[in-house]
Amino acid sequence: MLKDCTKSSYLTVALFLIGFFVFLTGPVFALTISPVRMEISGDPGQTLQGELELLNEQKESKTFYSSTQNFEARGESGAPYFLPDTAKGLASWIRVQESVTLKPDEQKTIPFSVEIPRNTEPAGYFAAIFWGTSPPQTQGGGEVTVGGKLGVLILLSVSGETQEGGGILELKTDGGKFLTSLPITFNYRFSNDGSQRARPEGRLKVKNIVGGTSAALNANSSLGNILPKSIRKFEVIWKSKSQDDFDEFAKVKQQYIKDAEEDKVEGFFGAVRNEWKNFAFGLYKAELDLTYGQEQKTAEAQFRFFVFPWHLLSIVFAILAIFGLLGIVGLKKYNRWIISKHISRDT
Repeated sequence: MLKDCTKSSYLTVALFLIGFFVFLTGPVFALTISPVRMEISGDPGQTLQGELELLNEQKESKTFYSSTQNFEARGESGAPYFLPDTAKGLASWIRVQESVTLKPDEQKTIPFSVEIPRNTEPAGYFAAIFWGTSPPQTQGGGEVTVGGKLGVLILLSVSGETQEGGGILELKTDGGKFLTSLPITFNYRFSNDGSQRARPEGRLKVKNIVGGTSAALNANSSLGNILPKSIRKFEVIWKSKSQDDFDEFAKVKQQYIKDAEEDKVEGFFGAVRNEWKNFAFGLYKAELDLTYGQEQKTAEAQFRFFVFPWHLLSIVFAILAIFGLLGIVGLKKYNRWIISKHISRDT
């Protein structure tokens, strides 16, 4: 539990479990850190108190060493880029014990604090608390390195008057404007021009040619955040017409990949099978409606695309053509038989 937090809606600290990071040399170790996420509030000059749970999953006693490191957003994947300078920013405000020794399968509660300086400007600040198997070593430029290390991301937003801004830069599908079947993966890029992190929320609706809603999808099921002054790309998968609006992103994507592997058949007839199983046809419009930030600002985008399962339809047309040809040939033979019958009767 976190203490000494205000009810201000302008500051949020989220802790995310981020798995193993292996830098330089050192063995990979079995350590679990929790909780996955915490949200707290505070002001400049306030000290925030928190706790982490460490669990040693190894069959021998281990000593783990702590370190902190600032990070920022680079690229559009949402992955953190860790910075070498730990002498300033959020990394320098975090206070946590230097080491902890855990027996096999032992779990301990580790307190930590975040001391926000009084002159801190309202904005977003980002760092990680790492636990490694060897003591951190300071290299030139203040860079801290550890052996194998596991980290928890801390996203801190300091309360006060801040600027919020941004919007959707692009909405499209992986396959462009002309597609052959479901599933369809939509991509949208969102720019956060403000000084606080932003989490877009809303729906991506797929409308058919008559204006009916074919699908209503969660636009950010992964609950991804966009760090200040950065751009992030999000994925939304339209898997089927019966897809639950509240499907979790990871679950949908996992099933999408599984189905793709099961249905993987090379060549023309593989495409026919996929289009039969995931049939869609016609002109569609994707409508993306989002809200973001403390002020609940809105952002909208649209994208039109056409689904034409030509592999499947070519087979259907070929079958119809064959039956049509057989019908014509049969009709001609029947007419000849009728004529020959009348002629033989007259004679």
